Amino acid sequence: MSTRPDWLDDVRFDDQGLVAAIAQDAASGRVLMMAWMNEAALLETVNRGQAVYWSRSRRRLWHKGEASGHFQEVHDIRLDCDGDAILLTVTQHGGIACHTGRESCFHRQLTAGTPAHWSTVEPVLKDPASIYK
Repeated sequence: MSTRPDWLDDVRFDDQGLVAAIAQDAASGRVLMMAWMNEAALLETVNRGQAVYWSRSRRRLWHKGEASGHFQEVHDIRLDCDGDAILLTVTQHGGIACHTGRESCFHRQLTAGTPAHWSTVEPVLKDPASIYK
């Protein structure tokens, strides 16, 4: 029988049992994605050494890369000062973190103008249809 580690007490999960998790590239420092973790996902991430998130849409644990092969090897896990956000420093295997086939999920930029609008500023590196079958 395993016991719950004491360090989990410092993580402030929200009323749905989730905490924001940001994945940052270890080499470049670029923010790749934001996802959610529950307690089980955080523990599994620590145990595997690869990112595991909670998929709100699928309502299950989601081992990043399970379908695409684009795993995130975790080098460092940090907790912010309020305890309500996790920062993962990762190596993004395959160079693609986003399900759209881009390096980062943050590929849209707000462009000033009348009206202001979102512009896609990052290229698709691989067609998602060839990644997800």
